[in-house]
Formats: sequence, C-alpha cells, structure tokens
Amino acid sequence: MLSYQHAFHAGNLADVQKHALLAWTLDYMVQKEKPVSYIETHAGRGLYRLSGPEALKTGEAAQGIGRLTDAFPDAFPADHPYPGRLEETRAMFGADAYPGSPLIAALGLRETDRLHLAELHPQENTALVGVLGSWGAHIRKEDGFDFALSLTPPVPRRGLMLVDPPYEVKSDYDHIPKFFTQVARKWNVGVLMLWYPILRDAPHVPMLRALEANFPEALRHELRFPPAREGHRMIGTGIFIVNPPFGIKAECARLDRIFAALG
Repeated sequence: MLSYQHAFHAGNLADVQKHALLAWTLDYMVQKEKPVSYIETHAGRGLYRLSGPEALKTGEAAQGIGRLTDAFPDAFPADHPYPGRLEETRAMFGADAYPGSPLIAALGLRETDRLHLAELHPQENTALVGVLGSWGAHIRKEDGFDFALSLTPPVPRRGLMLVDPPYEVKSDYDHIPKFFTQVARKWNVGVLMLWYPILRDAPHVPMLRALEANFPEALRHELRFPPAREGHRMIGTGIFIVNPPFGIKAECARLDRIFAALG
C-alpha cells in the first residue's frame, strides 16, 4: 500500500507525546558510559517542514507543536532533551524544520552508539538517506518488522527499539503483540517502545489487551485531544513501553499536565 506520508502529520500532538518520551528515554540511557543500540522499524524521512504544503493542508502541526510553543513556551524545563532537539534541528535546518524520531535519536546518541533505521516507502527512504546517511546510520529499504527481527539482539545489547507504524495495514494491530513477544524473547533487556493512534472506533483496544497480557509490567500512557479537523478520526495518542526506564512515569505525568493545559 505504502501511501502514508508523515509530512501531513509531523509536529502534531501525537508527535509531541512520542518525541518527548523518546528524547527523554534516550537522554536517560546515554547517561551511562555503555554504548546503546537504537532501532526504528518505520523511520519516515527524518526531517519535516512545518511551512510545507502537507503540514499546512492538515493544520496538525499548528495545533500541536505550534500551539504548544506559542501558548506554553515554558512547558518543558530548559534542560529537557525534547526542546533541546527541536532547537538543534532549527539551528541546523531552518526555523520551519521539525525532527522526525530518527533525527531526534541521532541528535541524542554518541559516536559509540549505533543507529539502525528501516523505511520501506521509496521516496521517504530516499529523503531519510539524504538527512541521515552521512551520520553513520544503518538505513535499509525493507519491511521494518523483518528488519528489527534480523537485528535482535543487537550489538551493543543495551538499547531501545521504536515501533511506529502508520497502521495503514490493518493487520498491524494483530501482528504487533506477536512481534513484541518475538523480539522480547531474543532481546529481553531492550526497551521496546510502541506508538499507536487512538481512533474513534478504537481498533487499538484488542492489541493493547494482548500486549498487557504478555507484558504485565509494561508502561501504558495515553492522552486525548479533540480531532484536528472535521471528520478526523484520531482523538488521542498512546505509548506502550516494555522495560520502561526508571523515572519515565514522571515524564508521563508532565505530559498529562501539558495536555490538560492545552485543553
């Protein structure tokens, strides 16, 4: 199918949750000297333009990171890695630039760490290589689930995997609990982070039931918000983390307060 392009949704409220937690988790992990592996199954293009026609068409960025920046510029503390990654991206690529999760990861990792990215969409993959190909990232144009399974357990063994599919293939909801179980068997120390949309018809609910049955100690964090526009199906955003790092519940609570202030 391969019709999804994140440029229409970059910087929306779901990205704020996902990227804030991702940036914080990686920042926490690199406090130790031991190197880290980062694996992403559906990387996208890595860099987005919030003044581009795609972002302007949906208005999601304006209602997400745009509104947050305008209304609550001090929502995150000055030393928080998420606004830090945003500032670094703008300094490198311009004021309208917004980092995708691969760029957030690349900016937060060290030379001793490893960055593994999969993106199957041809145009998105080409753009991703253009942004991060010179950073030493291992980038492949292949199915992200197969890619991740082929890498696990990674070297170095300590690390994080972000699973962020577009869910345009509805079977992803059924496949993900099985996939997480396979990965966890091979890589029991990995931090496994899943993003999922909360839609009006709630297709995520059976998936979450299966995941919570398999991983009862995992962290689940969900936020709700009004639809971005008339007819838009997404009314919230969720993160499910296997082996959640110490302290991340406080970050989730911070996001709860920020989204409550946004209304």
